[in-house]
Amino acid sequence: MQGFERGSIAAGRLIVPISTVVLLAGCIVGPDYRTPILPTPAHWSGQNPTKTALPAQLSKWWQRLRDPELNALVEEAVAGNLEVASARAKIREAHASYRQSAATLFPSADGSLSANRGTTAAITSGSGGDSSGAFRSGFDATWELDLFGANHRSVEAARYGLDAAEEELRSRLLTLIGDVAANYAQARGYQARIQLARRSVASQEQTVAITRTRAKAGLVTAADVAKAKAQASSTEAEVPTLEASYAETVHRLAVVTGRSPDALNDRLKRGAPIPAPHLPVPTGIPADILLARPDIRMAERQYAQYTARIGQAEAARYPSVSLTGNIDTSALELGDLGKNSTIGFSFGPKLSVPLFNAGKLQAAVDVAKAERDQHFIAYKASVLTALQDVENASVSLTQERIRNGKLSSSAKSARDAARLVRILYQSGAASLLEVLDAQRSLDTAEDTLLQSRVSIATDYIALNKALGGGWDGAIDSAKPEGVDAKTRPQPASKATQ
Repeated sequence: MQGFERGSIAAGRLIVPISTVVLLAGCIVGPDYRTPILPTPAHWSGQNPTKTALPAQLSKWWQRLRDPELNALVEEAVAGNLEVASARAKIREAHASYRQSAATLFPSADGSLSANRGTTAAITSGSGGDSSGAFRSGFDATWELDLFGANHRSVEAARYGLDAAEEELRSRLLTLIGDVAANYAQARGYQARIQLARRSVASQEQTVAITRTRAKAGLVTAADVAKAKAQASSTEAEVPTLEASYAETVHRLAVVTGRSPDALNDRLKRGAPIPAPHLPVPTGIPADILLARPDIRMAERQYAQYTARIGQAEAARYPSVSLTGNIDTSALELGDLGKNSTIGFSFGPKLSVPLFNAGKLQAAVDVAKAERDQHFIAYKASVLTALQDVENASVSLTQERIRNGKLSSSAKSARDAARLVRILYQSGAASLLEVLDAQRSLDTAEDTLLQSRVSIATDYIALNKALGGGWDGAIDSAKPEGVDAKTRPQPASKATQ
């Protein structure tokens, strides 16, 4: 009874210092994060500042290209792209890291059970000695009081890291969808240029036939026939180059969707028009991209994460307190474990104070601050880069549309000229040189017009990427990519097979 009273008095004496420690545990060192406000222009350079800007149209922008095949490829790429799968795995890693950090805020407990047997030899008497055995079981608990907020800052940093991982996934999706759309537009452009080259070859072969007929009639020379055939062969030689570029683009598109390079060959063999976007594109105001661009949001979350890590490093410079306790029981016989006479316990706080470390802990704080500054600079740079991307894409799209109008007019004039010169040549009123020159001009004008249409599509895609348009559907990040087999305990011989 007296032992119990002494234990109660000792426990009572611990209440005051422990209570003081618990009260101090609400003190958190280090800077609190605040989202920075960065200045942005009031309007884009191409906008009329007197007119109200329409909200940027970002949701499923690729569907405004009005191509069902492209829509299907985007869906398949989101599901099968390997970089997106890697980003999903990073989210799972960030989730697990967050849970690890959050666990430090709670007590930890361990149980143990041991048994041993030994023999004490009697050397002087020459007897065989005595055998003895002992059994022990125990329960240990530890709780680190977060006196200056080191663990809370760790949890805070992990939470920001999780946010950054989710934004990285959205950024990967933004880039992926842009790559799929751009490669698809280029593939359709190559198909159109291949068809144009073949039509041009057929037209030039007709010119060769007409020239041969005129040569037989003595109206032109054999040199004229050779010139006409040379131009037809030169145009025909462009087809393999275009075919190779088309194949490379389709292979790249297949790999982007997470499949083998030849997976889309048959599927895209049938030609389709070059995607034509619905124009113009509302771009909103410059400040909108701070909320829309996932790469900017990711940089901001990383800046927040490294701000929290300053608090972690700062807290290491202050004392730390933990509460430890254990209950154990030991006996010579297993059946005696748990009896009052064999049970002992201990409980009390543990204080650790950094006294001398040659400036190591302060250096760690300085490192954390430098890392924070680097991520703040990266955040500011990402905003400027985004503004530049939008401005560049907007100017390119506007100017390419103007150029396309001029090219369309030029191609129409070249078609009219080639048709008239051919008629005059057949009647003998024009030379072969005029015919060949008109055909060459027409081929160049029509091929340039097709390339301009591809450029309009790719500039439209680049503008939507710059504005932050991407995937707004659900993405399941919880499902692992790899499938583990034989996860239950098993004999070592089977596990190594």
